[in-house]
Amino acid sequence: MARGKREHQLYVTVPSLFRCPISMDVMKSPVSLSTGVTYDRSSIEKWLSLGHKTCPATMQTLPSTHTTPNLTLRRLIHLWLSQADASQTSPSPISKQQAADIINAEFESDSLAKMIAFINASEENLKFVALSNDAISRFVKVFANSDAIRIREMIVDIFDLISRENGVRERLNRLILESDYCRDCLSSFTSILQKGSAESKVKSAKILNLIAVNPESQRKIAENLGLLYELYILANTEANNSAVEAGLSALLAISTSRPVKKELIRFGIVRTVGKILSGSDYSSAVRAVIEKACAILETVATCTEGRGAISEDADCVVGIVKRLMKCSGAATEHGITVLWSVCCLARDRVAQEKVAEVNGLTKVLVVMQSDCSAGTRQMCGELVKVLRAKTTKSNLAPYETRTTHITPY
Repeated sequence: MARGKREHQLYVTVPSLFRCPISMDVMKSPVSLSTGVTYDRSSIEKWLSLGHKTCPATMQTLPSTHTTPNLTLRRLIHLWLSQADASQTSPSPISKQQAADIINAEFESDSLAKMIAFINASEENLKFVALSNDAISRFVKVFANSDAIRIREMIVDIFDLISRENGVRERLNRLILESDYCRDCLSSFTSILQKGSAESKVKSAKILNLIAVNPESQRKIAENLGLLYELYILANTEANNSAVEAGLSALLAISTSRPVKKELIRFGIVRTVGKILSGSDYSSAVRAVIEKACAILETVATCTEGRGAISEDADCVVGIVKRLMKCSGAATEHGITVLWSVCCLARDRVAQEKVAEVNGLTKVLVVMQSDCSAGTRQMCGELVKVLRAKTTKSNLAPYETRTTHITPY
């Protein structure tokens, strides 16, 4: 499907019955649970594979996880899609002058749809909008002042499209966070994260991550506790890896002060990350999520409250050990730093025992002899000294930390 056509289809009004309650996208293969609620097959299977035994929409306990194809709804969706394809056409191409006229006029959903189609039509059109200070300032002003969630979503789409151009990030930072519109813009992002589509939520988190370019901008975003909480909720969207990654990335970008870290701990970020790490999915699709999850733990582990919360969460500590050397080099180094923080820096005996019980000593030795950084290797050495004292029956007792061959795990 052409890029312009795909963007246009986002603005076709979709009957709510046709949307999956989890992904909020049009269902491709609708199936029903025993509760009578219908989901897209891929979304509900992902939910169930994470070990959930409840219906996501009603939170009722499921007597059975069996799903039944909803053939009637499937036929209705196919009929609606065929009629939509026949009746809907992409917005008529507009000239640069017409695009300029739209920028200087009152924004409506139709005119913004034309603008999005214009931007998608060519790289030249994208640059025309991205390099226009007047255009970006107008978009920011309307984004701050509009009460219509759809207008806000479409402007976020435009921000997302033009953000890859050089200089746009800095201009968005200046116009959104250094102007009189700052509070209203952040409130608009909050409203999208509360009420917008799944795709708009992800794009909003990405834009917030993009404009958090310095300590001052990070502080301004983080001080909006409603926005901070909604980003945490986005990172807690278990059935949508893109949403979780976007939420965690934005939180990482703005969690630079102790008060912010304490708020995240209060929200339950450690418990959320513990659930992510304790999952059984090792596919490439979740690697970016795991890496961000380990990074956010490393961030909160820099404060006393964070180390305490991590030590108290069995899923979290065990999940870190389980994921060592199973995701990426960065995730492993983040994980080692967290384990060192609770076992060596905080000297938490409960955490030490939990790590030892799940063969953490073996994992740490494996990391120690891998191609890790010097700092990580040093932390591994300190962890080995602590964990050996807790590992009384380990078959690693005769091994020295510098050995080149260790028992596989």
